[in-house]
Formats: sequence, structure tokens, C-alpha cells
Amino acid sequence: MMYVINRIVPMRHFCLLGLFCILSGAVMAQYSVGGQVRAEDGSGIPRASVQILNSNLAVSTDEQGNFLLEHVPAGTQVIRFSTLGYATENRTVSVQGNVTLTIQLTGVENRLDEAVATAQKMENDPHDIAASLSVIGARQVEQQYIWNVMDVTAVVPNLNIANPGDNRNVASVRGIATTSYNQAVATYVDGVNQFGLDTYIPYLQDVERIEVLRGPQGTLYGRNAMGGVINIITRQPTNRTSGLAEVNVGNHGQQRYLLGIRTPIVKDRLFLGASGMYNGLNGFFTNDVDDSRYDKQHTVFGNYYLKYLISNRWAMTLNVKHVSNRNRGAFALIPGIDDAFGNPFHLSQNARTEMVDETRNVSLSINHFGSTLNFSSQTAYQSNYRYYQDPIDGDFSPLDAISIVNDYGKDWNRVKVVTQEFKFSSAPSHNAPIHWTAGTFLFHQDAPTKQGTYFGADAGLMGPEYADYAHTTSILTNSAVNQGAAVFGQLDYRLGNGWEFQAGLRYDYEYAKLDARGEFQPDGGDVMIVQPDTSASAGFHAFTPRVSAKYAFDDAHHLYASYTRGFRAGGISQLSSNPDEASLRPFDPEFSNNMEVGSKNLFLDRRLQLDVTAFYTHVTNAQVPTLLLPDAITVTENTGQMESMGAEVEVAARVVRNLTLWGSAAFTHAEYTDFNTVGENGDNIQLKGNRPVYTPEWTGFLGAQYVIPLQPRNKQHLQLGVYGKFIGQQYFVVDNTIGQEGYGLLNANVSYSLNGYELSLWGQNLADKRYIDYAYSIGFAAVHLGRPATYGVTLRKRFGS
Repeated sequence: MMYVINRIVPMRHFCLLGLFCILSGAVMAQYSVGGQVRAEDGSGIPRASVQILNSNLAVSTDEQGNFLLEHVPAGTQVIRFSTLGYATENRTVSVQGNVTLTIQLTGVENRLDEAVATAQKMENDPHDIAASLSVIGARQVEQQYIWNVMDVTAVVPNLNIANPGDNRNVASVRGIATTSYNQAVATYVDGVNQFGLDTYIPYLQDVERIEVLRGPQGTLYGRNAMGGVINIITRQPTNRTSGLAEVNVGNHGQQRYLLGIRTPIVKDRLFLGASGMYNGLNGFFTNDVDDSRYDKQHTVFGNYYLKYLISNRWAMTLNVKHVSNRNRGAFALIPGIDDAFGNPFHLSQNARTEMVDETRNVSLSINHFGSTLNFSSQTAYQSNYRYYQDPIDGDFSPLDAISIVNDYGKDWNRVKVVTQEFKFSSAPSHNAPIHWTAGTFLFHQDAPTKQGTYFGADAGLMGPEYADYAHTTSILTNSAVNQGAAVFGQLDYRLGNGWEFQAGLRYDYEYAKLDARGEFQPDGGDVMIVQPDTSASAGFHAFTPRVSAKYAFDDAHHLYASYTRGFRAGGISQLSSNPDEASLRPFDPEFSNNMEVGSKNLFLDRRLQLDVTAFYTHVTNAQVPTLLLPDAITVTENTGQMESMGAEVEVAARVVRNLTLWGSAAFTHAEYTDFNTVGENGDNIQLKGNRPVYTPEWTGFLGAQYVIPLQPRNKQHLQLGVYGKFIGQQYFVVDNTIGQEGYGLLNANVSYSLNGYELSLWGQNLADKRYIDYAYSIGFAAVHLGRPATYGVTLRKRFGS
């Protein structure tokens, strides 16, 4: 791996650039920015947050609303003003000397928040970014009860997320869907790439915002961002002590508790943030074998920050996340669509077990903010240990036929990933027409897996080919090592007449190696080797360019067009016990080319926002996974091409006092233009014209929230919220034989707030709609139903915000 790294980016270059970064700030002119933050009646607003974007500089206002930021670099700065009850504003300020400001914030009931996004690897107003981008703020996350990443489905246009019950999400954007361990939609949490489905953290707590970029993001984000990127940012500690305590109780045994605090340890120097969540659920499914709850589970999630400001230019942040999940029904799958809808949430599985799932995520970030040059380094370690305490049902029936075993000790089924990103960029405050970003990304992944398929006494009932395997275990051992390096750069040229051009390029190289062995063991007998130790290796590379042009008619109305290329990483398919399947077969990266035009508009002094996008995507070298039974592993091959085209509209409005409206509509026409696959008899089948999986032909969202002020002096108000999601027809298998017609989900809540306390009554899927959330074919349709009607009560207390 070091050979690859040194060939692409010699380490001495980092040392020279790092020295230049330090020296660049030594001669920087610094000034102060102060003033007052006021309400509409002219009174000062206490404890408002004042932060300079892309810097370490942040303060809170005093009791009269006054603030003072010192050591502010000269240049154009964007200052963000926010506090509870008022619309957040971003103010652009030219700092050529000491500056005094008077900022009047508008009540949140009369104006939309001005968002911030890190889509371009730095903090920007998303309205100014030439890409289709949705930002879901902390208020929306709380109000809509978004507890898991999959809850963002349809809230964002053309985004669909599902899982079979094991809490590993399958995401699709504009027809580009995750169909194997190589994701199609990348997820980042606090800047850390959730590298694979094993180390992926889907749970949400203490969230600042969720950003969703649609379309390939290969230039800045690289591998497996072919469909887009989901970027999750949690709240970080500052000089102000703040926190949250929350209790949620609902039907189906729902219990969810949150506790978080952010506080300075040493003012202006050392800060601590800690939050924890417990989520318990008795489940929705009943196992008719013993009339017991099937999918009972509980999760503990901790997120801890230690942030140290070395100086006003240097910062170092240590972040530790851990998730412990215990799931007694990881795959609540019902054989057959008729049974799933005829007798919903009832299944019959004889093999009962508990899935143990332990995930760790540790990162160290170092940031420097200079007058002309910024630098960041992020080192991250991720691990996941996932196993079944007892064999898990593999035939989803009461038969003693097939079960899966993977508890072979801690040396197996423990995935470990190390990533490193170095990034340099011109300082956003630097008054120059050209801005740039450049960097490198390195990774190393170890994935040793050992899994057994046990054939019980009834194995012959699953097919005559299994009759001779009764009371035996087929054991497959696959030890995978992946490593790679990438270099990337992006240049932004801003003309003074409203035009802005952007161009970027990324080069990725990956090396994959897989060692495998196949064994066979009768009950009480000796292990027999059926596939001796063997190995395979392969190298892959990809170029992913991006170009865009934007024209700003004024600050409120922008028009843009872009071309981007994305790719999904290649790999090597795992060893299968099927003698007809080629062993350790490599597959190449999948590529997409995306063209997009869009318009972003603000009306009525930011009371109305309207974004419109049209896109066309062409996919080549498409990766098509095949589930092999009874091993329950996936092999992948490159076959076919696909195209996707459509349009998206997003609207947010606060044109009537105390009433907020959100709406979106998206249409996607996606189909394979060439798709060869192998049928059950070994013959070639052409599936041209079929639709890709997990791709609704349309999505829609409509939300309304109305606030009734009662006593403003003690922040007493009543809030009503109604939210509708609409998901169009989709398919779950590539031959389009298992699908779900379009459906809608209705969610609502009513809450009462007083002095930071909030009591809410909420309901999800209030119409109790029955729908398929996830399915695949194993000779029959194995169906997972979406959640039924759920409802409950929440008690929340915020402090310091």
C-alpha cells in the first residue's frame, strides 16, 4: 500500500505544503468584528450564536445581545447568526479593518432559515452551490421524528432507502441503487466516510443537519458516491454549555431515550461534547412457531467529542462513536407476497437467534485556517463485529432445512477500515477570483469472513439437490484485503458579472486481494476440504471529472448546468459452494455520466424557496449481483447498461405568519438499455427495458407546520405538524417480478412548549398502510413489510440554546 501511496503523492509534498500553510498565516492582518444582535422590536437577543464559517471563531452574545469576534482575518467573511426562535441568517462581511454590525433577526415564524452545507468540503450556503442539494435542519429532524437515515426516504426528492430488518440500509438516488456491499450512495458522518454496509451507522441523534447531494459526487468524494452523498453533521461543543434530554415512549414497546451535553472545559481552548441514545422495540412481527415476538431489539449509541483549539487558526478534534445493537429478528422475511399481505407481520421460522452487532468509529481531525491557505487532515478507524449467537433461519420456514452459522470467534466477521484524507484549499475569505481545493485520500480494509450453511433433517424438502447434504455444514472462508489511494483537485473561477465556472478531477487506484477456502463437515465428523486455499487479486482505477457553470442573475436567482462522472468500486466475488460458479471472479468498476441543469430561486425576502432540476444519467459496465443459495452470499458481474432521466422540484415557504410549508416532487424514468443475465437453466436472458431495483418512478413529500403562540415571554406555544410521503411503483428484483405499487404514508404530531420543555404526541403511518419495504427472490419472494402504524409521546428539554 505504501508503494501505491508514494507513487501517487510523495509524502515530502505534504511536509512542504504543511510548512507553507503555517507560514502563510504568519503575516496575516487581523481585525475585530463586533456589534449587537437584535430582535424585531430592537431589543438585544441574549445567548445567540455568532460564528464565522470555515474558521474556529465563534462567540455567544451577552444579555444585551452584544458580541465581539477577535483575530478575524482580513477578507470576505461569512458570519452565521442563529438562536432558538429566530430564523438563522448568513451575513457576508468585508473585513478590511475593525467592523461594527447591527444584526436584526426575524422570528422563525416569518422567514426561512438560511442553511449551511459542506457539500464542497467547506461551509457554504447551499443556494450558492451549483448542484442539486437538499438540507434537512435540526428542527426538521426533530419535528418529523427522523431517527434513522432511512426515515429521510421521499423527504428528499428521488431518495429511497430500505432495509430487510438488519439495520443495514439500501439506498437509491435517481435509479442508482445499492445492490451489494459496494454502496451506490455514499454516507458521511461528521466527515468520516461510512466505508461499507458493515461499518455503516444508520442511527441519528443530536443532529445539526443532514445534507443530501443527488447525482455523482466522484470528484470530491470518490468511490461509491455514484448516486450521490448523504452527509450527516452532529452538534459539536462550543463555549456555550447546552444540551438535550429526551424521552420517547410508544406502541410496540417503543422506548427511546436521549441525553446530550456540550460544554467548555477551558474557555476558548478545550471543549467536551457527549451524547447517548438507548432505543428499544418489542418488534412488529409474530413468530407463529411459538407465538412469540420475532424482531425485538435494542440499540445503544454513544457519540463523544473532545475539541482543542491550539490557536485561533489551529484546531484538533477527537471523535469517538460506538453502537451496540442486539436484534432478535434480523431478517423478518415472509415467504410469498400473498402471505405477506394476507397475514401481515406473521412469519414461521424455527431457527431463533440474536444478532450481535458492535460498531466502533474513531476519528482525529486537524484543521488550519489561514489568510490564503486552509489545511485539514482526518484520520479515521472503523470496525464492526457482527455474528449470530445461534444459527439463523436460512429458509424462512418452520422446516429444519437450512440455517446460517457465523459465530466462529472474534478473528472472523470483524471488518476493520483505516482511512486518511489530507486536503488543502484556498481560504474562502481570500479576495481572489480563483479558489481551489486539492487533496488525497487513502484507505486500507480487512474483511475476514467465515460462514457456514447448515443442512438440517428437512434439507431435501427444499429441493432434491440438497437431499444428500442433511446433517452437514458447508463452510466458506473468505479473507479480503482492499487498499487504495486517490488524488483530487477542483478549481473555481468567479467572474465579476455573475458567472462562475468550476472544474475538477479525481484519480482513484484500488488493489483487492481475496484468500478463500471451502470446507465440508458432517455432524460429529471431520472437516473435509472441498476447495483448497486459493487466492485472487485485481487492481482497478478510475478518473472522475466534473465541470459546471453557474450564472447568478442576482443574489436570489441562480441557473446552473453541470457534467459529473461517478463510479462504484470493483472487487472480487466471494467463494461459493456452487461448482458451476467461477471461483473468486473479479468484477470491474461501474461508471456513470450525469448531465444536469437546475435553477435555484428565493422570493419574498427568503420567505419562499423554489429549486428545479432536470437530469440525465448513463451507466456503463453495470454491476449486477446474484444471490447464491444456500450460501446466502452475493456474486457480482459486469453486464449491461442503464439510463435514467427525470426532474425534481423542491419548495419551502413561510409566506403566512406561523405557517411553514415544505413540498417536493420527483420523477425518474430509469431502465436498462442492455442487460444480459443467466437464467435458472443456464441460458442467457436479455432484460432490456427492465427497471433497476429500489427505484420508485416518482417520489413526493408535502409537509405543513403551524405554530400557535400562547405566551411569547415564556416561549409558550402550541405546534401542529402534518407530513405526507408518496412513493411510486418500484421493483425489488432485476427481472421485475417482485414489486410494490405506489403508496402514501401519513405522519403527524402536536406539541406544547414552555420555557424549553416540549411535550409531543406523534404518529407515523397513521393510515396503517401495508407495503413492501424490501424483498428478494430465493425461488420465492422473501418479503419484508414496512412499519405499521406507530404512535407515542415525547418529553423533551433543551437547555443553553
